[in-house]
Amino acid sequence: MTGRPARRDGRHGLLPPVVAWLIANLFTWLVAKESVAGDGSEVAYWSTGSRHRWDSLHYLSIAKTGYEMFWCRDRYPDFRDVMCGNVAWFPGYPMSVRAVSATGLSYELSAVVVTEVSLFGMFAVLWWLLGARLTWATGLTLAIGTVFPGGIYFHAMFPIATVTLALLVCIAGVKRGSWGIAAAGGFVASSCYLVGAVAVGLLLLSAFFAWPRDTRPMRFVKAGLSAAIAGCGVLWAKWLMWQATGRWDAYETIQESSYEQGELHQPFEEMRKAYSFPFSDWYKPEGPLPWLVENSLAAHRTQLWLNIAFLLLVLAAAAGQLIRNRRLDVEEWAALILTVAIFWVPFFAGAEMSWYRNHAQMFVGLILVRRMYRWVQVSLLAFCSIQYSLLGAMFFAGVLV
Repeated sequence: MTGRPARRDGRHGLLPPVVAWLIANLFTWLVAKESVAGDGSEVAYWSTGSRHRWDSLHYLSIAKTGYEMFWCRDRYPDFRDVMCGNVAWFPGYPMSVRAVSATGLSYELSAVVVTEVSLFGMFAVLWWLLGARLTWATGLTLAIGTVFPGGIYFHAMFPIATVTLALLVCIAGVKRGSWGIAAAGGFVASSCYLVGAVAVGLLLLSAFFAWPRDTRPMRFVKAGLSAAIAGCGVLWAKWLMWQATGRWDAYETIQESSYEQGELHQPFEEMRKAYSFPFSDWYKPEGPLPWLVENSLAAHRTQLWLNIAFLLLVLAAAAGQLIRNRRLDVEEWAALILTVAIFWVPFFAGAEMSWYRNHAQMFVGLILVRRMYRWVQVSLLAFCSIQYSLLGAMFFAGVLV
């Protein structure tokens, strides 16, 4: 028997995304191991306790008991006079956690399952968008994805992986010419995270670069319908909040009262505040720190520089394609629009302490990374690996929120 001939077309099914998902978890485990002092650090990454931070508790509370809003002093007499509750967080992720918990798993474990399944889905959809052919360009792109800036939150009890997967599904729908798939991805994205609502803008703009088989009026119909359905994710979130609190403005009220958000901010001023935020003074752990943690307490600053560099590289890659070929593929236009929007939204919204996890959703920009020179890809992989280790150390040490 000669056996089955080896495939020479560069296709390997789902093996590359599976390997990418495994490497992402292995690398994150190594970072966690070097970030937690004391006995048992080897297994800290595999515990649910290491996967949650402040906002995780709010997402879990929504999954368990739904929404609530109240004056803080009604329950905590010594607290400042602001609103408390969990209506500042969207329902898409916690409702997914609630659904998985119906299998008998704890809410905490269900949250980790939703996150890790979403991360694998991210690699699988990205792989399809890259053409599902293993080359140097696509292999290095997947490798960068395993250590993407801010990607430590792809493993945490946060909706970051879920909303990023939804954005990639939205792009896939636009690429396939399926407004239904695009709308579904947009709905999930906007129902999981406020930044995910950028999908609505993408779908509106898709009339100008997508749906090539349709007439111009039909392109606008598909773009408008898909955008409207995607926007219903936000309406669903506000409806659930209204059902629980009796107020349609519950989200806006708690954002303004407790977090001084809700209005547009001057983005460059917010960028300056984000860069200079004193994490190392506010949240530095007590006692002797592991070397990696000791040298990562200001890693949010290098994170911002790397995010800016990534944005500029994506813009340069798109410009190069336009100059050489005078066109971008549909998925490349979508990735370009989303990457630019995701970068700026947290600074317009005033996300002084959370922009780094918002920016993790720029993962969609990897669609254009495949167009970069190999030396640029290799350099980006090296810098991302170093930065991932530093930001991951901040996360596992409890410095990040």
